[in-house]
Amino acid sequence: MFTRLDKSVLLLKPRGFCAGVVRAIDIVELALQAYGPPIYVRKEIVHNRFVVSDLASRGAVFVDSVDDVPAGARLVYSAHGVAPSVRRDAEERNLRVIDATCPLVTKVHLEAVRFAKSHRTIVLIGHRDHDEVIGTVGEAPDQTIVVSTPDEAETVQVPDGDIAYLTQTTLSLDEAQSIIAVLKRRFPQIKGPPAKDICYATENRQIAIKQTAPEADALLVVGSQNSSNSARMVEVGAQRGLPSYLIDDEKDIEPAWIETASTVAVSAGASAPESLVKRVLERLGGMGFRDVIEVEAVEEDVHFPLPPELKQAQSLMQVSIE
Repeated sequence: MFTRLDKSVLLLKPRGFCAGVVRAIDIVELALQAYGPPIYVRKEIVHNRFVVSDLASRGAVFVDSVDDVPAGARLVYSAHGVAPSVRRDAEERNLRVIDATCPLVTKVHLEAVRFAKSHRTIVLIGHRDHDEVIGTVGEAPDQTIVVSTPDEAETVQVPDGDIAYLTQTTLSLDEAQSIIAVLKRRFPQIKGPPAKDICYATENRQIAIKQTAPEADALLVVGSQNSSNSARMVEVGAQRGLPSYLIDDEKDIEPAWIETASTVAVSAGASAPESLVKRVLERLGGMGFRDVIEVEAVEEDVHFPLPPELKQAQSLMQVSIE
């Protein structure tokens, strides 16, 4: 399928930052420029330690709770969204909130509210300790049950009445579909969202791996260990018999992983910066993998607008510069 030298890299596209991550990082950067530090951020703005460390060096202060934010200060919600209780706590502390929740996560929250208002029990498919799932559960905690595996779907007990399901946006497509299939078999009347919840970027990065797996001997996914979508990409490769590894940066590459490989596929999770990918390619080049072939599986061109308060701040900054 590909013309290559003895040792080559298949550089998958799309990879790296999705529109929601770009928007979230831009929000923190613009807030720092417009208002000056400190800008407080609840949880990690995105799940990548390099991004968080860089923003922290410029004056972003990452906190676990709104209780850690001084009254009246500016607070950014992470891309993963928050529960209504967090919003109430922030309002009580008179915090000036800038919401960086990914619009696709907001969509799931709105679906949870809609299903809850129609008195349905919500089965939320996802990883119960993930920030996104915690925030979504908070929309209807008394009506939501989290299911993480097909085995859990086989045994989950649901109260009598109407049922609906939603999914975390960063799941493996195959993983989500297998759980949904069990739920539909057990609860034939279960209702799902009008459109699937798994985000376009998660889907596209998994598609690229599926298409490339037959051509590669190993897969390296750049992303932090707590990045759900990055971990799912590794799982997708492994499920297709491809030795697959999640790496923070080039220093994590173990030579033994690729010593017998002639072709290594490289991708990056939706919160991993391209600068880390370049460092991985440089390391691979030093190990003999100098032929880099970019393989585009899906064209990606999605952009999300900034929140109104930052659009106004951005306009004022442009006026002052002019």
